[in-house]
Amino acid sequence: MKKILLLMLVLLLPITNAAAASLTAGASGVNVDLLSQSPYPARPGETVEITLSLQNEGSNDLSDVVVSLDAEYPFSQVSGESLSKTVSYMEARQDEDDATYLKFKLKVDSDVSDGTYDIDVVVKDSESDSSSVTTLEVEVQGKEYAQIVTISDSSIDVATVEPLEFVITNTGSSPLQNMAVSWEESTGTILPVYSSNTKYISSLDVDESATVVYSVMADVDADPGLYQLDITLEFEDYESDTTVIETKAGLFVGGTTDFDLSYSESDEGEVSLSLANVGNNEAYSVKVSIPEQDNFQATGSTSTIVGNLEKGDYTITSFSITQTSSMPSMGDEDSTGTAQAEPTEMTAEDMEAMQEEMEAKTELLVNIEYTDSAGQRHTVEKAVQIEELTGGTMAAGMSGGPGGQSSSSNSNLLYGAVILVVVVVGFNYRKKKMMKEGNYVPLNVELRNLKAKILKKEKQ
Repeated sequence: MKKILLLMLVLLLPITNAAAASLTAGASGVNVDLLSQSPYPARPGETVEITLSLQNEGSNDLSDVVVSLDAEYPFSQVSGESLSKTVSYMEARQDEDDATYLKFKLKVDSDVSDGTYDIDVVVKDSESDSSSVTTLEVEVQGKEYAQIVTISDSSIDVATVEPLEFVITNTGSSPLQNMAVSWEESTGTILPVYSSNTKYISSLDVDESATVVYSVMADVDADPGLYQLDITLEFEDYESDTTVIETKAGLFVGGTTDFDLSYSESDEGEVSLSLANVGNNEAYSVKVSIPEQDNFQATGSTSTIVGNLEKGDYTITSFSITQTSSMPSMGDEDSTGTAQAEPTEMTAEDMEAMQEEMEAKTELLVNIEYTDSAGQRHTVEKAVQIEELTGGTMAAGMSGGPGGQSSSSNSNLLYGAVILVVVVVGFNYRKKKMMKEGNYVPLNVELRNLKAKILKKEKQ
């Protein structure tokens, strides 16, 4: 019996060896390893070279073994470089010393982010027509880059503290660390205040933005114009090497100005106005005009050109003005048709409303047109109180008597009426106070004194 079993094992042994040999024969017996990659890690937008190690660990010799790369994102074929190579002969049962080395070049996509990416290596035995696929991993390191996307202002005024913001965005594919942002204006006309010219950002992820804020000021004697800011970004890459990005931006110094307008005098219906440039910039081609309005009308020319006004300069301009609205008086109806209270019936609120109406009717609107230091044309509207319009033009529009009384007389009557209202409203309070203090003066005595004051003023 033992002889029979031994004979069967002897007969089956060649069959078993043949089966085992078939499992490792052909391409399946080729072991593929990634020996190296250069650079390591690979960089976006650059070429990476990988070196493969191939060993035929099978029991059969191989010939015309084709090795191909299945390049998918983020890898692609480099122009002029093949993704397939042929090994003419590989003997069976190779070890490391017998390995075959193949090099391939691949292009890395420029927008790829940090990470490990797979690449398939296909080995095909032309003789047995068998094939195998081995997946390898290639390391990619994103690219560090930052950009100043926006600057908050394109112009600043002189001698004025103004905020200036820089928005910095990580437009690369790797996080940034230890960023330093600084700027400089070579003439020293524009300088940061309340801080130095350098700001720091500890980290900034991909596609994220950070805002750095400065307070800046331009010299008071700065010439209007466009100034260049030299901006520098510094940050560390993954190898702690410092990368410097330099860029430029423009900042205009100058711009608008402001005016002060005041009533100077009037004579024979001609009103003189004092115009001063109280801003920080020169005003060019200044034009003063009287627009159409309810209370006044310009006779003759309605505008005049006064030329350029340096900051701090002033000029006087005159217009022939006629007052077209009537002044409010006691017992008249207001603009809504409601009769106003008699002086003895007026309250403090009535008196205040009357005063506001008087001020509105004596308010002359004036337009000031000018060109700023940036070449832009502006119009500024100012209102000036006309204290006294002499020469009969104001009397023509005044209520208070037929035939046209003098404006001076009407003004005095109006002032007297207002003072009378004040006396009546405050009389009770003052009477009680004076009686308590023992120095009470009767109302008729008060009115007598008031009349004397009015007559004295008319004589003047």
